[in-house]
Amino acid sequence: MAGILIYSDKDKLARELLTVAGLMADARGGEVKAACINNASQCQLLSAAGARVYKIENPAVLPADVANVAVALKEACGKLDCSIVLLSSDRRGRELAGRLAQVLGAGCLTDISAVKVEGEQIHCQRNALGGATVATQYIDGGKQVLAIVPRAFAPAPDRDGGSIDELQVEVPPSRIKLLEFRAKDSSSANIEEAPVLVVAGQGLNSQQDLAAVESLAKKLGGELACSKPLATDKKWLPEDRVIGLSGKKCQPDLAVLLGISGQVQFTVGIRDARVIVAVNSDENAYIHQMADYSMVADLHQVVKELNDALA
Repeated sequence: MAGILIYSDKDKLARELLTVAGLMADARGGEVKAACINNASQCQLLSAAGARVYKIENPAVLPADVANVAVALKEACGKLDCSIVLLSSDRRGRELAGRLAQVLGAGCLTDISAVKVEGEQIHCQRNALGGATVATQYIDGGKQVLAIVPRAFAPAPDRDGGSIDELQVEVPPSRIKLLEFRAKDSSSANIEEAPVLVVAGQGLNSQQDLAAVESLAKKLGGELACSKPLATDKKWLPEDRVIGLSGKKCQPDLAVLLGISGQVQFTVGIRDARVIVAVNSDENAYIHQMADYSMVADLHQVVKELNDALA
């Protein structure tokens, strides 16, 4: 049976894909293989997790040029006899999934949060109807490109049996020229990785109140996040802190939601948190229905008392 190829330019996400690929291979057969492009350290990391790693060293392939990456992965699929490709469903991964599916002539599903093998079919769970429901879908065909939501699966642990082999691919010269690397702005945050999120919504009175909310987030060992209007309409916070359908999907151990009404466009991004605490003065707000713990109270008073208690 044709194999399963995994690829992500991010180390941790690549290890998560190894977990998914292993589950598929156990259920339907086929060998799991990993492609690393111009990333020697990732080759070692995936090999330590027991993967058969294929090292692609080609300066013409730039991670930022997803068109060239797609061509490189198409060649890899052919040479390694892989009919299923697993990618991460982050911003770059979703674009790559579509491009790769096009050059492979494959079916494509993105934003997959769970998989289950039924015979030859790989049933994939993903949000549908704007996040209002979860649909189970599968690709009825041999060639498949599947993009998995980050953090939906645990990273593969270290184990024996890994290997690293060279793989040559030919791609046309990239039309993108890399000029420099710049560190992210110090105000940016990786809310997808934070174990605790304190999330501000439109119930917040003013931008000045964000200081107390951020203080609470730091005392809880977490990050400050927000609903979309606070970033796109009010411009109180950068867009990399937005949770929801048009922002990021997060799975923290604890999510404290302050002044969030509970619109589906937001809740789709946080509903997989392990524990949800909601504070909203409107007792009829939908967020109270999905929260593990809820308070019908003034969020400003609650934030003040929590900051005092944790001081």
